[in-house]
Amino acid sequence: MSEFILHHYALSPFSQKIRSMLGYTELAWQSALTREMPPRPELARMVGGYRKIPVAQQGADIFCDSRTIAAEIAVLAGKPALALENLDATAAAWAARADGELFFPCVLAGGTRALQRKVRAQMSWLDIGRFMLDRLAMGRKASVRMPGRSEAKVLVTEHLVAIEARLQADFLFGGEPNHADFSTYHGLWFLHDLGESPLLQEFPGVLEWMARMRAFGDGASTAVSAQSALQLAADTQPRAIPARLQRDAGVGARVSIAPQDYAQVPTEGVLVGVAPQRWIVAREEPGLGTLHLHFPQQGYTLTPL
Repeated sequence: MSEFILHHYALSPFSQKIRSMLGYTELAWQSALTREMPPRPELARMVGGYRKIPVAQQGADIFCDSRTIAAEIAVLAGKPALALENLDATAAAWAARADGELFFPCVLAGGTRALQRKVRAQMSWLDIGRFMLDRLAMGRKASVRMPGRSEAKVLVTEHLVAIEARLQADFLFGGEPNHADFSTYHGLWFLHDLGESPLLQEFPGVLEWMARMRAFGDGASTAVSAQSALQLAADTQPRAIPARLQRDAGVGARVSIAPQDYAQVPTEGVLVGVAPQRWIVAREEPGLGTLHLHFPQQGYTLTPL
């Protein structure tokens, strides 16, 4: 597990989702900090056009999207409930809604002066300007609808009411956390911990649950440079793909894969594996050799070229 690398940045909510999982599982990991927006030249050599954060890496296997990363952590830690595909229908629907339609309302409601101070401490004024332009351009092309600030507050309040009602045990679906807890936590982390929003003050059960989630911490990490991560990819072969994942008729075709919601920049490669919840695409990168990129099927479009 010492070679599990997370490419992330401090203020990224989806990165916090994964950092909290790593804290909960007590898995050691390497921290490769990256920019808040492209260009990310070292990371781009591994992932092609894909631009969402976080990205995880184990040697020459690259895991795109927090759902795929969570599934890897679930296997490594022996905690299957951390993988979205292992949840029952009710918990899976809750997690998908928290990660999807409720994520942007939490981010918009968390856009407070406290957050602005923290952003200024992390980024230069020039990078803040570039970040805003980048996110505006991304939002114009997104397929998800962005609510206004007043609507976002209403949606978040309704979300908090539902969480308070759901919390009949220490965690949302019982005595141990599962993927739904971490999907719910990262949006509220941005809203409450970064934005210091007062919206949670009327929900004592939510605040107690937030404290339990926060207590997991981010786990034991060591810093690693982007160049070192590239060298590891270059020095390693992707893990073998089981024969059962190579039986799909599309395996061997050149494809393009892209998110359906936002940051819809495609990555091209050869489809080399198909699992019930995952696509594996091989890329050839000069100086790095063969890389296997793992994407979730849910929320992504795979197009033959």
